[in-house]
Amino acid sequence: MSIKADHRHLYLQVIDRLKEDIEKGIYRENEKLPSEFDLSKELGVSRATLREALRLLEEENIIVRRHGVGTFVNPKPVFTSGIEQLSSISSMIENAGMVPGTIFIEASENIPTEDDMDRFQCDKDDQVLTIERVRTADGEPVVYCIDKVLSKHLPVNFVQKKEVSIFSSLEQSGDIHVAYAVTYIDPVGYHEQVSPILNCGRETALLVLKQLHYDDNDRVVLYSKNYFRADKFSFHVIRKRV
Repeated sequence: MSIKADHRHLYLQVIDRLKEDIEKGIYRENEKLPSEFDLSKELGVSRATLREALRLLEEENIIVRRHGVGTFVNPKPVFTSGIEQLSSISSMIENAGMVPGTIFIEASENIPTEDDMDRFQCDKDDQVLTIERVRTADGEPVVYCIDKVLSKHLPVNFVQKKEVSIFSSLEQSGDIHVAYAVTYIDPVGYHEQVSPILNCGRETALLVLKQLHYDDNDRVVLYSKNYFRADKFSFHVIRKRV
């Protein structure tokens, strides 16, 4: 059925129509859309108009176009969160009605690198603990976590106990309170090490959140680099006009 029913730009009408068809289940998650020729014919618009609509839908992460393969419907993220407030991965998973879990991979203690000394403002004699874990939702791997922290800030038995919450462990002594974080978000494609661990194919993107966590004295007490499955997580921020 042609969509030429109102006076808006045709590509906007195409966007609304395709969103509606996806919402109704006419096109399901991970399903391949008809070819541009068939879809433009069905909607009664030119291929140029269709391509503009598809371009904008891809920017919204509603579809993904794979070169030489076709256009597919992206699955809706299971977990969504604002990044204005610090919240744990466990709470995000619990808020989606799923059970969080942790697969402890490795913990290693090393002398600080130049980046570590600059980041933590520490001495070369300090020890930096690097912790690698996989966070799961109902048993499915969804986040790969790399955390760095000065060993002296954690309980001596932290690694043996395989604690889930680094925040709680940092604050256990009462000397440290994590007050805020500065976050950098980078989209990445297939990652040779992380993607297989998270059961991601080459078509599944990752969102990398790099966070510097500061205490009340503006000291960096924790550095995190977390790889989130982009088909499972979405993040947003509220921006206020000033």
